[in-house]
Amino acid sequence: MSDELQQFREAFKVEASELLSELEATLLELEKDPGNMDAVSSIFRSFHTLKGSGGMCGFDDISGFTHQIETVYDLVRNWKIEADKGLIDLTLAACDHIRDMLSSELSGSEALENRTTDIIALFRRLVPDAGKAPKLLKKAGLAEDVLGAAEPFGKLATYRIRFRPAGDVFLRGTNPLLLLQELREMGDCKVIAHTENIPALGSMDPEQCYVYWDIVLSTTRGMNVIQDVFIFVQDDSEVVIDMIDDGETMLEAEDYRKLGEILIEKKDLKKEDLEQILRERKLLGEVLIEEGLVEPVSIEAALTEQERVKQIRETRQKIDAMMNIRVASRKLDKLVNLVGELVTIQARLTQTALRRDDPELLLISEEVERLIEELRDTTMNIRMLPMGTTFGKFKRLVRDLADGLGKEVELVTEGAETELDKTVIEKLNDPLIHIIRNCVDHGIEPPEARREIGKPRKGTIRLSAVHSGAFVVIEVRDDGAGLDRDAICAKAVQRGLIHPDDELSEREIFNLILAPGFTTSGNVTSVSGRGVGMDVVKKAVDNLRGLISIDSAAGEGTTITLNLPLTLAIIEGLLVKVGQDNFVIPLSMVEECIELSERTVEERHGRNLVGVRGQIVPYIRLRDQFSINGASPPIQQIVIVNAEDRHVGFAVDSVIGEHQTVIKSLGKFYHGVQGISGATILGDGSVALILDMQQLIQLVETAENADV
Repeated sequence: MSDELQQFREAFKVEASELLSELEATLLELEKDPGNMDAVSSIFRSFHTLKGSGGMCGFDDISGFTHQIETVYDLVRNWKIEADKGLIDLTLAACDHIRDMLSSELSGSEALENRTTDIIALFRRLVPDAGKAPKLLKKAGLAEDVLGAAEPFGKLATYRIRFRPAGDVFLRGTNPLLLLQELREMGDCKVIAHTENIPALGSMDPEQCYVYWDIVLSTTRGMNVIQDVFIFVQDDSEVVIDMIDDGETMLEAEDYRKLGEILIEKKDLKKEDLEQILRERKLLGEVLIEEGLVEPVSIEAALTEQERVKQIRETRQKIDAMMNIRVASRKLDKLVNLVGELVTIQARLTQTALRRDDPELLLISEEVERLIEELRDTTMNIRMLPMGTTFGKFKRLVRDLADGLGKEVELVTEGAETELDKTVIEKLNDPLIHIIRNCVDHGIEPPEARREIGKPRKGTIRLSAVHSGAFVVIEVRDDGAGLDRDAICAKAVQRGLIHPDDELSEREIFNLILAPGFTTSGNVTSVSGRGVGMDVVKKAVDNLRGLISIDSAAGEGTTITLNLPLTLAIIEGLLVKVGQDNFVIPLSMVEECIELSERTVEERHGRNLVGVRGQIVPYIRLRDQFSINGASPPIQQIVIVNAEDRHVGFAVDSVIGEHQTVIKSLGKFYHGVQGISGATILGDGSVALILDMQQLIQLVETAENADV
């Protein structure tokens, strides 16, 4: 296989994967509204694209398979078949099967080929006149009329063919329609019949052929194979074959010949007549017909050729654009790492310039800082993907789960255009799956139960995303039964998580379901009941340096909110110092900084409380928390942060200032250290630890509760 073909195949895999995701979303829309012809047309076009691009990139099995589905949806859009649930189920299964066909590990396996045959057979049952289907390939039952399915892959070229058989062609034992059928079996073929020479019925000779044809053929077979079709009639018939697109020349779709140029080249129109008509301001095709210079069928043939070449070139441009724009994930990650190193070097350059007090060097440092900041922002934007890429797959998940549980559930998504770092999106998939599964299984009641309490039979799950500063807030809300506080507390007492006499707030009670192995379900099913779901969610959100909160109301539903950072690579931080140690606080959480004097500490009798504009704010001494030796300075600084809508302060020796923080993961030996989410390298080569503010607060609260 040539390198060029391999590149096209890889590009097609990416395009097909995206197209299948869009297909599933459209299929689910069609299931809700079977009369939505826009959705039907979109599905038809998607399978048509898979067929054409698959054949062009050497995936003949996918091209043939999708051809069968395309045939069925052509009947749907012509109101000959109804888009019922059975068809939707079968088409969704076909989408899953195409994904398997794209997998190199499964390609060519007997099980895959058998599955192909089975699905095609099911689709054929939906075709009213299935007995007249084209003959099949031996193995997979694939139609031979799809872009050269039985031929080795070659360049997909487009040809214009003028076939004017001799008048006595029937007397010579030749049927022109069989020749046209041979052309159709070579690839994508458009045939336009010229019938203007057919005489009146009374003067017609039934043994004479009065019709001739224009054909636009896109195929990988090549010129010689096309010429062989006409080998027995070429001496007595007019056969003109011109290549109008070679499959290689990358011209803009609009650059192809105009309508008049095509007609002149085919000798259907004289150049001087065209020039005369162009002096008028009417549409060319209409004028030519009005003037009687060209038959309407010739205009139709020229427009068909023009449109076909435009489609071919648009498809090739799309694939070429994918080849030029798409970048392997590992290369993008390497680029981000290099940008991170540049940020560190830039900080070192700035410190050196300040230390030497060299105005020229300082000017260069500021310019480098500006350029690197712009490069950083651009690189981060490249990594951003819309949340819609993740949201789409969950509609299919909800549909399948609801069917399996005998429930009626609709997933509504909002904020699909909200962008998030691709790394965060990838790691967010499993947590959202667990949350949504719990909503369907535990949250949404069965249809009859909902009707009895005055709710609609169909439950609703809302999945939304919105930007909030340097975070993305993702919310999953259902209108189900809500969480049972008493059941949660009873289970927590049974497992020894809390004492029967403990007084807990609603939030603390709901957070108990995040404990490892916690479940109130008495039955273990294929969906839930083993107590691993929400524990997985909590760990994943913690690893993403995010926050999770749970709110619920009995009979009204449950809302689970995830606050996640936009990126895991580079953040803006506030650099602080305690003794000789440096720490970084995420700037997105910082509200303000205030002074803490010894007099204020004495007035509070040593209690870690400080007044901030009429409010009492507790604070944590980082020196005590991390057991840092040495005395505190007479005047300390308190950094006030906003954590889950409450204000908490962190006392430090001094605040250095804002710092572009390149996040480095801690080694395996330090993975168990709580309160620290990573580290960064400063300009002088020293290391600063990045604080996990929420975890630090929880550690202090846990220690205080243990002392009570």
